[in-house]
Amino acid sequence: MKLTSVIGSPKGMDGNTGTLLQAVLNGARHAGAEVTALSLSMLDVRPCRGCETCHEDGDCCIVDDFPRVRDPMLDSDIVVLASPNYIWNVSAQMKALLDRCCGPLHLRALGGAYGGAVVTSGGGGEEEVGEYLLQFLRALGCWTVDGVGARAGELKDDDRRGEALDRGRELGGRLVEAAAEGRQYPEQEQEHTQFAERMKKLILARKDDWTYEYEYWKSQGRL
Repeated sequence: MKLTSVIGSPKGMDGNTGTLLQAVLNGARHAGAEVTALSLSMLDVRPCRGCETCHEDGDCCIVDDFPRVRDPMLDSDIVVLASPNYIWNVSAQMKALLDRCCGPLHLRALGGAYGGAVVTSGGGGEEEVGEYLLQFLRALGCWTVDGVGARAGELKDDDRRGEALDRGRELGGRLVEAAAEGRQYPEQEQEHTQFAERMKKLILARKDDWTYEYEYWKSQGRL
């Protein structure tokens, strides 16, 4: 059971988001997962240029560390994305990664995998940002299990920190349990079906330009 986590905090694992993510990873390890933790603060993942090379050729023209993040994600049974809430959204580092995943998203390349989200904030908004990350993972094809959030004051308070970390460890265990069972989530099926149909129509409309994605979908028996 392989789990890959990606954290978009500029502080890496040293900040509040890293603290909560570490609890999730500890819970997953305890449940038997092999864990890989990647920090975007230590990697060079640049913004998307909108050139469509990934749709045409299957790879990105930008030479940076993106493959070091993408490839472990695509090879995983479970993906956990973690970010602080920066002005009602993910960090710039995380947003750059999500945009660069446009190709894998068109392919629904994480179909059958499982996803979770970790979000921290100074004063609220964790649920909204967490749902955004979960929606992104579902667009990639994941079944999403849940997200976990906490505020800075909670994580810095000795009397309340333990409860937040317990929620993180619990999520880590639930992710591994869901993946081990091959669990499906009926309430997510309509969203998966509708987005897959949207991607199918898009790729058929651009099949003469997006030859890689068209051939991939055809090879998978989706067209």
